[in-house]
Amino acid sequence: MPELPEVEIIKKSLKKNVLFKKIDNVLIKNRNLRFKIQRNIKKFLIGKKITNITRRSKYLIVHFEQDCFLIFHFGMSGTLHLIRNKNIHQTNLSFYNSKTLPKKHNHVELFFSNFKLIYNDPRRFGYLKFIFSFNELNFFFNNMGPEPLDSNFNFNYLKKKLKGKKKNIKNLLLDQKFVSGLGNIYVNEILFYSKINPHLKGKKIDDFKIKKIIKYSNEVVEKAIKKGGSTIRDFKNSKGEMGLFQNEFKVYNRENRNCVRKKCSGKIERVIISNRSTFLCKYCQK
Repeated sequence: MPELPEVEIIKKSLKKNVLFKKIDNVLIKNRNLRFKIQRNIKKFLIGKKITNITRRSKYLIVHFEQDCFLIFHFGMSGTLHLIRNKNIHQTNLSFYNSKTLPKKHNHVELFFSNFKLIYNDPRRFGYLKFIFSFNELNFFFNNMGPEPLDSNFNFNYLKKKLKGKKKNIKNLLLDQKFVSGLGNIYVNEILFYSKINPHLKGKKIDDFKIKKIIKYSNEVVEKAIKKGGSTIRDFKNSKGEMGLFQNEFKVYNRENRNCVRKKCSGKIERVIISNRSTFLCKYCQK
């Protein structure tokens, strides 16, 4: 699943290509995504000019004139492809996708004057939603926690939220109401840098560890964005460039390999927490 850094890269790639372009036509091939696509969405989209592309958490937001919006959530396998002049090579703007346009699962096509955007999603856990106003947009994101780079994700916020929590810290960081935008990959890395065992209950996180979580949440996410995201299954941007942050992984997908910390004799272990693979070094993550 794309996390905040990958969706940020999609946003930047897409913004370079579609800003101030008008949607000429819409083809809905399959409404049955995670949530059914609105039956009349074609009517709302045709003729709309794109004024901005933004991101909130793991959501991509397309802004139109008259203050209406189209939200994309990519689920586990959703991808966006830009096809220009019938060239199907290096189409991908998204995460978990191949070099060229997949032949199946193209559920939505947005047509512009000299290119089209295709939403492809084999597992169909992603979705699209048309939003009619700023108020509706704000309401949609109302229950989400601050992002790791948000100034509101600070010591006081975290200390208050962790007080009395019996849930383990890994699941708390994955909870989008607690902090939005993080997923399994980056939470593994943040906890390693912070030297915190993912099983540790929230109420057991002391002030020193709180400061570590804030520090490394910022650093890991910022570095991932600068590196172009993490390529797990050929994530590339609109230029066909791979994300490079996977080369920086300290624990994720490093099972049975030596811990990278100096003077640590531990090996990276893989355990399951809430049906998710979790990677840690038990020697230095306490």
